[in-house]
Parts: sequence; structure tokens; C-alpha cells
Amino acid sequence: MRVLGLDPAATGPTGYGIVEGDGRQCRLLHYGALKIAANRRKEGEGAALQEVHARLCGLIDEFAPDVLAVEGIFSALNVRTALRLAEVRGVVLLAAAQHGVEVCSYAPREVKDAIAGHGHADKRQMQIMVRAILSMSATPEPPDAADALAVALCHLQREQTRRRFGLPTEKELARPRSVTMVAESLGAASLPAQAIPIRIGRATRGRPPRILSAH
Repeated sequence: MRVLGLDPAATGPTGYGIVEGDGRQCRLLHYGALKIAANRRKEGEGAALQEVHARLCGLIDEFAPDVLAVEGIFSALNVRTALRLAEVRGVVLLAAAQHGVEVCSYAPREVKDAIAGHGHADKRQMQIMVRAILSMSATPEPPDAADALAVALCHLQREQTRRRFGLPTEKELARPRSVTMVAESLGAASLPAQAIPIRIGRATRGRPPRILSAH
């Protein structure tokens, strides 16, 4: 699986990293940061977002990733910074949709826990761990690029775990599922009806739903 990891930034460079692997063995393909020129920023926020979109589309066209892994918005950010970051994420989602690439989002603490072993790792620790995992000869710079590589590695690890234990994907979890589908996923479809311990009774008008035990 080839993953394009992204660390969107509200004002600074947006880090990116392309990693290929199965979660156990990973190979670094490319990394860096999308820096917007000062004169381009002076043209307006829309021009800067357009630049990010164009460069991201170029990366997708060049490396053809199977999935795009994005770091989520940190909840402790102030409103103004969070809004700017949301705008950049919107551009990322747009570029992915235009190219038919699946997008998975991971919280910053989830990425740090997967790569460094705890959710409070600083940027230097993340750089060191990313370098070790990918057997890089030098520490990845800037830190934004290392964070993007960490997001990509986090996705590869999560995907390996999901496939190993047969866990559902995010899309499958988001779909509404009937009781029959849940029973089938748990292997209860092959059991006789009397082996299922409980059944849900229908709600009557003006009364709460009842749970009736099967005999």
C-alpha cells in the first residue's frame, strides 16, 4: 500500500510524505513541505489555498497513492487558527475527491502514540522515531515533513492491524447496519434462533421500547 501522509498547517508549510509498505516493512519514497511564497500569500488567502491544491494534485498525479492520511485538527487551537487549518484540510479533501483517493484522518495524539509509544511526544522525538522506522540516513526536515511521514506510518500500522484481525474499515463502521448484519459479522448467523440470548421488542405508542429475553 502506498500512503501519502499530510500535516496541514494554518500558516506555515504543509508537510507531506509518501511511504509504501505493509505496516511491517516500510519504504520511503519522497517527503518535504509545501511552502507558499510570500508574494503568493499577498494575493489573498484564496491564492495560497489554490497553490496548496495545485501542488497536492501534482503529488497525487506523480506518486498515485492508494490512500491519503491526514492529521486531524488539534482541539486546543484557538478559533482563528482552527478555521484556517480547516480551510487547508478542505483543500486536501477536495484534491483527494477529484482524484478518487480515499482519505483517512488521525488525531495528533493517535499518531504520536503509534509512532513514539505515547501521545505526548514532541517534534524532536517524532523526527527521531520516523528516522529509525524508515532507516533514514538523516533526520527528516522540516519537522512538518516528519509529522506527515508519521501520519503515513500510523495509517500503515492501523491498516495492518485491521487486516490481521478482520476489523471493519471506517466506511463500513459509518454505514448503518441491521441486527442481522451485526449477527452475521459476529458469526451468529449459523446459530439457531433460540441460541441468540436477547431480542428487541417493538416500541408502542407513548411507551419506551422493551427488551424481552428469549426463552
